[in-house]
Amino acid sequence: MKTADLYIRVSTDEQADKGYSQRDQDERIRTYCEKKNIQSRKVVFEDYSAKTFNRPEWTELFADWKKNKGKQTDYVIFTKWDRFSRNTADAYTMIRTLKTLDIEPIAIDQPLDLSVPESKMILTVYLSTPEVENDRRALNVFYGLRRARKEGRWTGMALPGYINRTRENGTKYIAIHKPEASHMKWAFEMIAKNQYAIEHIWAMAKERGLRCTRTCFWTAIRNPCYCGKIVIPAFKEEERFLTNGLHEPLISVHLFYEVQDVLDNKRRKIGLKAVQTDNLPLRGFLICPSCNRQLTGSASKGRNSYHYYYHCKYPCKIRFNAREGK
Repeated sequence: MKTADLYIRVSTDEQADKGYSQRDQDERIRTYCEKKNIQSRKVVFEDYSAKTFNRPEWTELFADWKKNKGKQTDYVIFTKWDRFSRNTADAYTMIRTLKTLDIEPIAIDQPLDLSVPESKMILTVYLSTPEVENDRRALNVFYGLRRARKEGRWTGMALPGYINRTRENGTKYIAIHKPEASHMKWAFEMIAKNQYAIEHIWAMAKERGLRCTRTCFWTAIRNPCYCGKIVIPAFKEEERFLTNGLHEPLISVHLFYEVQDVLDNKRRKIGLKAVQTDNLPLRGFLICPSCNRQLTGSASKGRNSYHYYYHCKYPCKIRFNAREGK
C-alpha cells in the first residue's frame, strides 16, 4: 500500500475569513486517500503564506523526507496547487527536488500526470494564476498607498512625536503625541544651533524622556513629515516630490531645512561640545586605547536599574563600566 503525507495550508487571512477551510481540506484529502487505497502517514496543518517554501511546518516535513529518503512516503497530497505554492519558479524547483526523494506531489482538485510532458503546460497555468493574483493585489495596494500619500495622508507607523489614530469613519491619521513631540521639537532646535554632535543631542533627548533608538532618530530627523510635508517617492517617469500633509506640523519648514543643512555639513560647525551627564561625566573626553577614536557612552537596562558604559563605535569592541572608572 502506498503512503502519503497530507499537507493542509491556509494563509492567516484565509483562516480569519474562512475558519472551516482546514477542516474542509482535511476531510476531502482523507476521502481521496480512502478511494485510492492510500495510507496517510502524517497530517500537516500550515497557517502560512505560500509565496516561498520558507514555512515552519513545510520545513520540518521536508527535513523528515530528506532524513528518510524513499523509505516512508510516496506522495505529498494537497487540494490545489496554490496550497502547494504561489511562486512558479520555486514550485518547479521543489517538484524537481521531491522527484529526487521519490515523492510525488498530488493536487486532488487539479490532478496532473507529471510524467506526461504536456502536463507541464497545464501546471504552469495552475501555478502562475495565484502568483499573478498576488502580484496584482500587491500592485493595487502600492497604487492605493501612493494615492493616499499624494492626498497628504501618512500611511505608515507614526514617527517619534506622533501617534497613529483612527477616526470614527475608519480613516487613519497621525496626531501629535506629547511629551514625545516636545522632545523631538527640542532636538530639532538643538541641531539647528549646531553646538553639539548629533549623537550627543540624541543622548540628551533620551535623558529628557525620548523613546527612540539611535537609528530611528537619525531617520526621523531627515523626514519632512515634521514640517507638515509628505514624501512621494520617484516612480517610473514621475520624479520624487513633496506634498502638503493633512497632519499638524511639529516644526516650521525653515527649521527643518536649517537642520538638513547642519546634517549635510553645509553650515560651519561651531566647536561641538561634549555633553556631560551625572552618570557619564567623561563622555566626549576619553580616547579609545585601541583605535584612538573618541569614546561615547550609553546605558544598558538591567533587571532593576540602568548600567552605564563608555564604549567605542563599531567595529571596535572597547567598553568600560562608567561606575568602576570613577
